[in-house]
Amino acid sequence: MSEFRRLAATVSAAAIIACTATAVMAANIFVVGGKPDDPFWSIVKKGAEDAGKVVEAQGGSVTWLGPQNYDNLGVDAAELIRQAIDQGADAIVGPNWVPEAMDPAFKAVTDAGIPLVIYNAGGIEAADRLGAMNYVGSNDYLSGKAAGTYFAKHDLKNAVCLNTLPGAANIEAFCKGMIDGVTEGGGVGSALPLPATSFGSATAVAQALKAHLLQNPDIKAVFAIGNVDTNSAVNGVTQAGKQGQVQVCGMNMDETILNNIKSGTQLCAIDQQGYLQGYLAVSILNGKVNYGLTVPTREILTGPGVIDKANVDATLAGVKAGAR
Repeated sequence: MSEFRRLAATVSAAAIIACTATAVMAANIFVVGGKPDDPFWSIVKKGAEDAGKVVEAQGGSVTWLGPQNYDNLGVDAAELIRQAIDQGADAIVGPNWVPEAMDPAFKAVTDAGIPLVIYNAGGIEAADRLGAMNYVGSNDYLSGKAAGTYFAKHDLKNAVCLNTLPGAANIEAFCKGMIDGVTEGGGVGSALPLPATSFGSATAVAQALKAHLLQNPDIKAVFAIGNVDTNSAVNGVTQAGKQGQVQVCGMNMDETILNNIKSGTQLCAIDQQGYLQGYLAVSILNGKVNYGLTVPTREILTGPGVIDKANVDATLAGVKAGAR
């Protein structure tokens, strides 16, 4: 056999082995996220699904698992993680919302040798504690602090954080950050905890905030922890007769929120770029399962960023595309 033919045969054999290995190692990735009708989580899901197009082209799959509601968030999310293990996941992505309820399920993932990425909530501390490859997301405390600092710089030195998911680690971090940010700027901050059943309930949130503002007339700013609650907070301010006197800033955004910022109804939004959270987490795990790739920068931050009138127009295009 000539050297050329021998080389060709070797390359062909290697190609066959590589194709077989790719087929065997095709990644079945399970992503635990928010409930289906949550506007923020629909953006994260789009990011995961867009990354999933590459996964599917390589013979794998991406499966989204989300709770039907947030009434028993930690326990329900832990059950979804265990479902992913039971269904033969090659890799798992999940937020560490309620560590005391979810940590045992995450540890079951890593104990089984399944690659894990923590995203959205928990930070690099959770990734370290649970043996995860990476943390992909915003720093929850710094996200809240960005809002509090912004309030203080705009002379809104009495601010309240509207907490509709008390006990969730990321939400508690949002509120602590906001309080610290406004306090360090010379103001005062507080939290208004509401029952978890109020999350996403426009009427419940607006009425609770209205009552709180009327009882605490010195409050000048409100920080809300998600898209829907932010819109509800704007309504609560209006119902209290405080429009123009009390400003609203909130986590995440949609087209309505950006238009509110343009019109002056809302002061700002804190962006954690949820699309990137889903996209990068799935991509990292697909590379790990198929090719043994790792990303040495273990904390991959997607935020926070402040959106106000200065940059709102540049953000609208991304929202219309469903990616912001």
